[in-house]
Amino acid sequence: MVPLLDRLPDVRGSYRENHDIAPLTWFRVGGPAQVFFRPADPEDLAHFIANKPDDVPVYVVGVGSNTLLRDGGFPGVVIRLGGKEFGRIDIEGTRLTAGAAALDATVAKTAAREGLAGLGFYVGVPGTIGGALRMNAGAHGGDTRQHLVSARALSPSGQIVDLPAEDLGLSYRHCSLPADWVFLSATFQCQPGDPAALQDELAHVQETREATQPIREKTGGSTFKNPPESAPHGPSAWKHVDAAGCRGLQVGGAQVSEKHCNFLINTGEASAHDIEQLGETVRTRVYQDSGVLLHWEIRRLGVFAAGQTVETAEEVLGL
Repeated sequence: MVPLLDRLPDVRGSYRENHDIAPLTWFRVGGPAQVFFRPADPEDLAHFIANKPDDVPVYVVGVGSNTLLRDGGFPGVVIRLGGKEFGRIDIEGTRLTAGAAALDATVAKTAAREGLAGLGFYVGVPGTIGGALRMNAGAHGGDTRQHLVSARALSPSGQIVDLPAEDLGLSYRHCSLPADWVFLSATFQCQPGDPAALQDELAHVQETREATQPIREKTGGSTFKNPPESAPHGPSAWKHVDAAGCRGLQVGGAQVSEKHCNFLINTGEASAHDIEQLGETVRTRVYQDSGVLLHWEIRRLGVFAAGQTVETAEEVLGL
């Protein structure tokens, strides 16, 4: 069998075989990427996408805050966008354009410092702008679609395309743009604001987040989406988890956070299998308690290690 690396196009960036990417994820678990690729710039990435074999799976990882990599690793190419070519932030008047690798919190802080209001909620979102586009990330009453004007993305054929916000089909934690499109940047329309007041607002959000979420732990962020029943006054996901008696529940080295039970944490010795098994156990117990089927917000990728499997809540419950 021809090694995957030998089937890939020549690039200006770098390839690494069987690369350990667990340290790039917030859970710090999982197996290696068959090939790890860091493109030099958007044109290099476009060349790769246009010329890679069609049967090679690709996954783009940001800072890994919303990612659970399974213990068997990823059989394909994991792409990491980084550096100034993918992380730059430009401001023109009241419009801000951020690269896909720009940290959400950095975007919030830059906007506040420049007196641009509307993006402060990003200081409470762990991740990058690319991920924020992919899942319409939000927090503290704001979300990506509220101020988004357009996004730049790579089509599956490697064409760089500018898409108006309305073409992305953004809804609660969802984007309808197919997963084989790769986001490159986003442009937002902001409003003028007072820099000092905006930075005070960010400080308040950060203090609230630190007081209520286990941000110092190895965690992937919010685990489950709020169920549709939670709008506008129903219980959110964490309340369902708590009511089902899952606060503090453990499987191996994985635990439901005592501080905020919509967070799963790696206590230090967890495997990806422990974390996924814990998540499915929580989903099962919540359904048995309330009839509500929670859905993962964290993206799980890769394959199980040999001999491993995880039964989903749907399989356990016969749904």
